[in-house]
Amino acid sequence: MTPSPKLSVVIPVYNEEQVLPALFERLYAALDALALPYEVIFVDDGSRDRSTALLRAQFQKRPDATRVVIFNANFGQHMAIMAGFERCRGERVVTLDADLQNPPEEIGKLLAKMDEGHDYVGGVRAERHDTAFRRYASRAMNAFRERITQIRMTDQGCMLRAYSRDIIAAINSCREVNTFIPALAYSFARKPAEVEVAHEPRAAGDSKYSLYKLVQLNFDLVTSFSVKPLHFFSMLGMLVAAVSVLVYVVVIAQRWLEAGSFAEGVRAVWDRDILEFFLIGLMLFGLGLLGEYIGRIYEQVRQRPRYIVQAVLEAQTVPPTQPSPRQGEGVREV
Repeated sequence: MTPSPKLSVVIPVYNEEQVLPALFERLYAALDALALPYEVIFVDDGSRDRSTALLRAQFQKRPDATRVVIFNANFGQHMAIMAGFERCRGERVVTLDADLQNPPEEIGKLLAKMDEGHDYVGGVRAERHDTAFRRYASRAMNAFRERITQIRMTDQGCMLRAYSRDIIAAINSCREVNTFIPALAYSFARKPAEVEVAHEPRAAGDSKYSLYKLVQLNFDLVTSFSVKPLHFFSMLGMLVAAVSVLVYVVVIAQRWLEAGSFAEGVRAVWDRDILEFFLIGLMLFGLGLLGEYIGRIYEQVRQRPRYIVQAVLEAQTVPPTQPSPRQGEGVREV
């Protein structure tokens, strides 16, 4: 294996047996065309199909440029990327989805942009081949996320991104259990940039991101990078309380004048069930939001391994020294 690759490509894999053969064929051809030393790090995120077997076969076919990290369970796409980041050796690191929606032939565009002096380059899908719902939902969440976190990414859902070695080192130094890697990299970047990349229909299989996972991902993004939702909710609570008091006073005064009895005015306000339901709903939403933050504190203080590595496939000539145990994993490499 190349002792000091110029480029590392990190690819998380989860149940992608249908698309992996096509990915191997296109990926290595595209990287060979770049004419620079490279390594490809596949991270199998607990696949239950034949993905692991296909990755083993690819490692045996190209041990000079292939490394495979195998999780013992499904820990999520971002933990898979973190595992790749902690093992990559390239001066530049590119992340890529395994489903071929981000063509590997576009990697050269990101590297060319980095040649202009940028330390972080995000991909922007020029023409998305997703459902209308996913496109509109993505735009709405992009706008909401930018307003809350002040992190400006045109396309937060594009996996095709390039990072400098300094950015990777900064990301690896963070120990958050829940985070959003592209936003974290943006916050560390000195000179970030974006470049348009092609986007293709999924080659095979189904998307691993359900609506629930997309919502949870955006909760992670917002709550990991800003406390503004708590500030906003506090201000909203004070505003609603003030308006509610004003409404109570107006209704009591009106009924008092109409009925000539203060008790009738109070009874009229008491019958305003809609206002009560609104306030109860507001309280429940606030408790849920507060619970998101508290839940992240709970997960962090437990200090459990973020992922557990079952095996690592790599050429035996690679490690010049034996690495020390990493904080992010539960077992040593085997």
